[in-house]
Amino acid sequence: MSPTVFTGKTCVVTGAGSGIGRALAENLAGRGARLALSDIDGSNLAETARRCESLGAHVSTALLDVSDRDAVSRYAEEVVAEFGIVHQVYNNAGIAYFGSVLESDFADMERVLAVDYWGVVHGTKAFLPHLVASGDGHVVNISSLFGLLSLGGQSAYNSAKFAVRGFTEALRQEMIAERLPVRVTCVHPGGIRTAVARNATTARGIDAAAVAEIFDRRLAFHSPEMAARAIVTGVRRRRARVVIGWEAKGLDMFQRVTGAGYQRVLAVTNPFTAAADRNRK
Repeated sequence: MSPTVFTGKTCVVTGAGSGIGRALAENLAGRGARLALSDIDGSNLAETARRCESLGAHVSTALLDVSDRDAVSRYAEEVVAEFGIVHQVYNNAGIAYFGSVLESDFADMERVLAVDYWGVVHGTKAFLPHLVASGDGHVVNISSLFGLLSLGGQSAYNSAKFAVRGFTEALRQEMIAERLPVRVTCVHPGGIRTAVARNATTARGIDAAAVAEIFDRRLAFHSPEMAARAIVTGVRRRRARVVIGWEAKGLDMFQRVTGAGYQRVLAVTNPFTAAADRNRK
């Protein structure tokens, strides 16, 4: 491993207060990176900063709602003012939501897109000129397994994560075509044990706790630390795509082989749909 990939580099991580974001921050801290960490939850963010500082990292923190375009733009300027340069941006912040198209309110769907898609766009756009100026930039955008295939009840989340994938892959092509010094990676985690599912909102009448319990019991196979290691390895190896977890890789292959056929299979085996039907209030 070349230590220069991370040592002394300024790395921005959104959603750093817990889950994959916290694990990423700690992993990067252990590799000698300088960290600009943000989250909407100040107490969790402070704990992440404490852990990273105990590893010897230079850390700055900021409360940030990534759906607020102006706030993200101001934040980018503040990071550059403090660190002088930015090398890597990990657009990780996200939220989850469960509800069918028929029963979901527009406001709930719009909130998922505002955070999970527009948050990625805001972070990329705000920092991209600085990444180019660094001469050694890297954008890492967190999509999902649900950016590779769709699942009933996840239409809003699917929409956001497919959009992240399309945006990120287009950006990578632009950086290559324009010969700009910015590498681009799209990440597709499978079942990671984070607070995202437990904090998810749902359509009216659906028991959020029951849906979260299904995710934790049947789908949360991997630790955030495992996901962070996979992401950092992908960055080091300059991979365009990182798919995390045996189940994510298997389902990705399944949908490639079956084409649209996978949709009929998942329609009748979807554990979230069954849980929602049993637990509607």
